[in-house]
Amino acid sequence: MRYTDFVNRREWTENGQFVAANRLIGIEEVFAEARRRKAVLNIEQWQMEEYVSGNPMPMRVQRQCKEIDLAATALSRMSPIPSDFADNVYWPPSW
Repeated sequence: MRYTDFVNRREWTENGQFVAANRLIGIEEVFAEARRRKAVLNIEQWQMEEYVSGNPMPMRVQRQCKEIDLAATALSRMSPIPSDFADNVYWPPSW
């Protein structure tokens, strides 16, 4: 378990996925994790509802998607990408 202090927000996290230390993490793996996190938000359903009804997605969903995209971009630019990149410490909290 790790303790992380972000600006006015504290989180306890369990260790994420274990990846062999000698294996390099690819950028595609980071973006796959971002897609997985967006799928949890039911982003495809929200986009379809927006397309059909014309009502925009809720701002909280839009903001969460942007935060996930920013985290994925930041992680993909790290050298090397941390082996525990799927840990919640690197990603915005999900409500």
